[in-house]
Amino acid sequence: MSTYQPGHPGAILGFVHRRRRGAELFLLLIALLVGVGGYAAVGIGVKGEVPADIIGYGTWLTVLVLAAHVVVRLTAPYADPVLLPSVCALNGLGLAVIYRLDLAKGAEGIFSGQQLTWMTVGVVLFAATLLILRDHRVLQRFTYTSGLAAIVLLLMPILPGIGKTINGARIWIHVGPLSFQPGEVAKVLLVVAFAGYLVMHRDALALAGRRVLFVDLPRGRDLGPILGMWLVSLAILVFQRDLGSSLLFFGLFLVMLYVATERPGWLVVGSVLFLGGAYTAYRLFAHVAERVDIWLHPMRYYQQGSGPDSGQLVESLFGMGWGGLLGRGFGGGSPYRIPYAESDFIIGAIGEELGLTAVMAVILLYGLIVERGLRTALICRDSFGKLMATGLAVSIALQVFVVIGGVTRLIPLTGLTTPFLSYGGSSLVANWVIIALLLRISDQARRPVPDLSVPDDVDSDATQVVKLG
Repeated sequence: MSTYQPGHPGAILGFVHRRRRGAELFLLLIALLVGVGGYAAVGIGVKGEVPADIIGYGTWLTVLVLAAHVVVRLTAPYADPVLLPSVCALNGLGLAVIYRLDLAKGAEGIFSGQQLTWMTVGVVLFAATLLILRDHRVLQRFTYTSGLAAIVLLLMPILPGIGKTINGARIWIHVGPLSFQPGEVAKVLLVVAFAGYLVMHRDALALAGRRVLFVDLPRGRDLGPILGMWLVSLAILVFQRDLGSSLLFFGLFLVMLYVATERPGWLVVGSVLFLGGAYTAYRLFAHVAERVDIWLHPMRYYQQGSGPDSGQLVESLFGMGWGGLLGRGFGGGSPYRIPYAESDFIIGAIGEELGLTAVMAVILLYGLIVERGLRTALICRDSFGKLMATGLAVSIALQVFVVIGGVTRLIPLTGLTTPFLSYGGSSLVANWVIIALLLRISDQARRPVPDLSVPDDVDSDATQVVKLG
């Protein structure tokens, strides 16, 4: 907060962030243009006419977006103005691309309608999070409870009766007609647990150990937390056959540990553990070796017709190569050739029909979300909020990296969904809650602090506040 008093020797006393809700509303209108315009463009490109339900679809999407804005305006007026519009633009684009794939498969509105329903649930939980959680620091009381709940959720898919294997990964649970991916909720709970644990034990973990080659390695007795998280990640990799979640959870803990202690030695130890575990898994487990071999030799598997992952990867690469810089346009490509294009490979579908330009725009939007999350961590006044905002932002960054990296053949395929774009209720709902938590921390960090340094004989009405965006 910056308070300036003309003629007063105190000069500048602090800074106040503007609320910027008007700027957020303007950006949300642009995001709506992306979502509704993309939906209309799909109908024109594929069927030669605007979809018949465009008015109902556009109205409902507008209601959801404006409702989220009103909740933020009322409950978190100082929150970051860029996060919500970026998320709405990605969600709207994802709905349009899923609708395009529905038309290609002759199932008009099936998956896109379900995704809109899940978006509604996500916005409702987004609003509930902001309305109920008025101070993020309350979550620190539930550090160990969150950790225990996360472990239970991660173990549920391997239980007989409710766990189910889909596409080679045992990461789903089925209860009656409902299916759910508990790892998405566990991701949020683990961030809360990690942040609370690291705040309480940061001093012990930051103590200097032995210096080797200009790197301060941690003491042996302090390696327990990272070894425990390493074992949990290996267990997920072995029993659930989920390379993506294993990499996400271990990488998330490692980054938060480094941020909390500011010791590069943890990165060295973590990298060695990860590389050792990955190599061991490659040598011992056939499903891990197959993923790596498909990554190294995709055309060999594609020509032999073996392995669905090879078909996904090669068809996606073909499509993105055909799309080029500007794409073939909605209806001009063949993204339906990619298996599971609406979920794992939606970036490939975007690259084929909207081109490299749209893919770069999507990556830029993700970059904005991560950047604003890390900026929130920088300006947050409490350690728990700093670590929590860092963890939430890094969870999105890691997930985007492993998904887009797998689609573009930078790294082996991992099986995660692209946040806010891909079809899938569990991921979409969990990521909306993540954005609500980031907005809550941002609001707390940007709120003006009461200035107690102004003398009593100074007229407070004469105080002028310099507002910086």
